[in-house]
Amino acid sequence: MEGRTIAIEYRWAQGRPERIPDLTANLVRLKVDVIVTSGQFAPAAKQATSTIPVVFPVSNDPVAIGLVANLARPGGNITGLSLMSPELSQKRIELLKDTLPKLSRVAALRDPRQPPTELPPAEAAARALGLQLEVLEVREINDLEAALAAAKKGRAEALDILDSPFFGAHRARIVEAVAKARLPAMYFQRQFVDLGGLMAYAANFPDLFRRAASYVDKILKGTKPGDLPVEQPTRFELVINLKTAKALGLTLPQSVLHRADEVIR
Repeated sequence: MEGRTIAIEYRWAQGRPERIPDLTANLVRLKVDVIVTSGQFAPAAKQATSTIPVVFPVSNDPVAIGLVANLARPGGNITGLSLMSPELSQKRIELLKDTLPKLSRVAALRDPRQPPTELPPAEAAARALGLQLEVLEVREINDLEAALAAAKKGRAEALDILDSPFFGAHRARIVEAVAKARLPAMYFQRQFVDLGGLMAYAANFPDLFRRAASYVDKILKGTKPGDLPVEQPTRFELVINLKTAKALGLTLPQSVLHRADEVIR
């Protein structure tokens, strides 16, 4: 119970990843008992401390980015949950093709500050399905309009928005701009679909964060983080916004709608 059995120090980067090292160093100076942060920002925590336990509720690929030695025995002071992001990236391309059977050209929007763990599987899935995939980088939110214009110029018929905390922080702006561009888009979080995005396929984030709380509980009771295996998601969800499909003039296949965990009408 916050304020009685636990005290939580909240820090928010306000969509600016460059603030993370300073915010993390501040928490280390406070000598907190455990740091909870997303996998993308966990490297800053790993660099800031080798003694304070760190738990990441979500991480695209913790082994690939050097957070842990392996999933079964992370070692060190860091553990948490993996998003299985490379596998999900491949699945999103496949779902786009299932949703738009005549699809031939896709533009992927990528934050170049992110490790490229999602890009190779997306490119491999596109090749396997005979799709042309153009990668467009969006480093700042003001780059978004130019990237969408480039997608249209390249005759992209759909968008694949690759995972990025920066994109998540600006999701309302992104959904609005994509709607103006009139391009069907696949997102990496259901929150985009709640705001009007067409569709998303992702691990169930609330479930991952609830499971991360159990890690914190075990660590506060004495378990070493390096002895807690990095777990993978067990719940996934496909969410589709039918209102957005109608606004785009799309008739989605019933086979895809039947697979959806939630359809927003």
